[in-house]
Amino acid sequence: MTATRWLAEYAWLPDHAEPTADVLIETADGRISAVTPLAGGSGVDTGVEVLDDAVRLPGLTLPGLANAHSHAFHRALRGRTHGGRGDFWTWRDRMYAVAQRLDPDSYLALARAVYAEMALAGVTCVGEFHYVHHNPDGTPYAEANAMGEALVEAAAHAGIRITLLDTCYLTATVDGEPLAGPQRRFGDGDALRWAERIDAYRPDDDHVRVGAAIHSVRAVPAGQLATVAGWADRHAAPLHVHLSEQPAENDACRAVHGCTPARLLADRGALGPATTAVHATHLTSGDLTLLGDAGTGVCLCPTTERDLADGIGPARRMADVGLPLSLGSDSHAVIDLFEEARAVELDERLRTRRRGHFSAAELRDAVTVGGHAALGWRDAGRLAVGARADLVTVRLDSPRTAGVPPVGVWFAAGAADVTHVVVDGRTVVRDGRHLTVDVPAELTAAIEEVAS
Repeated sequence: MTATRWLAEYAWLPDHAEPTADVLIETADGRISAVTPLAGGSGVDTGVEVLDDAVRLPGLTLPGLANAHSHAFHRALRGRTHGGRGDFWTWRDRMYAVAQRLDPDSYLALARAVYAEMALAGVTCVGEFHYVHHNPDGTPYAEANAMGEALVEAAAHAGIRITLLDTCYLTATVDGEPLAGPQRRFGDGDALRWAERIDAYRPDDDHVRVGAAIHSVRAVPAGQLATVAGWADRHAAPLHVHLSEQPAENDACRAVHGCTPARLLADRGALGPATTAVHATHLTSGDLTLLGDAGTGVCLCPTTERDLADGIGPARRMADVGLPLSLGSDSHAVIDLFEEARAVELDERLRTRRRGHFSAAELRDAVTVGGHAALGWRDAGRLAVGARADLVTVRLDSPRTAGVPPVGVWFAAGAADVTHVVVDGRTVVRDGRHLTVDVPAELTAAIEEVAS
């Protein structure tokens, strides 16, 4: 891979509270090889062009954004589940109907378009919480990991990295009701067979890593939680888990096990620095202490949590007890990590009726270095020498960002303001267009195939 020089009008460097003007970023072999603030100014003008051997990036250049929690097929539900009343559980029935229609080919087409939409929004790495493993009747495909392979291939086509969080999903309820109907294709029978299947999948592509996930305490019996956690530990892989997303989950866990889901996970060895709890909306004070003592991270998904009327989690308290925060778009009601980031602050304002909970730098870190760390890519998410050459440039002259200082992008910019995306030194998006995928056309075709 040839060396490239990028001249950023503004770049947000690590450990800086605000962006720095006129920064030369040099890359080679997919890594950042030099970062040089130009004290004398660069004369960056409008338009992306090559001048003096440097590609000029007007606007604000950020590290690549990490979408730490995704269910790619949920994108087919956008705009289709918002009429009338209902809650998470009624929405879930619509989601299961889409899951029932997927096969490896249709999932490849849909995920390719969804991941390309993410690239347009500045996402350079996605964590795919993957549980649609088998045929609709629950029997394995001839290639047992065909659905996971489709997701990995889709990410390659879209030009982004992926952590495939292969999810153990065994039961329908906390008290062990068996999987039925659409859920049958999620299950491997028990955690040992789940581990055997995932052990058989060893992709060697540079853009993929494999992690583990416990769907929830509803879906993995208490006696098998340690098997999943042990697999992740042996493979030094990230472990993710839906935690306390719904009050009903907490109530059922207390009824069956006499404790909260967080306590159950802690007692079974499923909490630790490699674990990320997704949502964590309805934690108790004791739960927060458990997660903090274990060094467990939390992935917040504000646009999905509000779309499903889940509630508002205690984000500031999480950060204050030392929980590393990351962000995800989850059900993809919106794919816009700028919106996710500002929602962390704005939702906290709604919850507390006070302003000013998170600094701009904290929001930046959650969506960049924090998200990549949660997905096992600790060499990404920073504009620093040796880091992966992931660059995301946001225009500062759109109707949304005109007149906004660069530090204010988290409260002004959106996915539509992303103009340039580089992943591992390769340009994926230029002038707001994906270089290889016609995103609107492919989304339309793929969704028509699987949605009613």
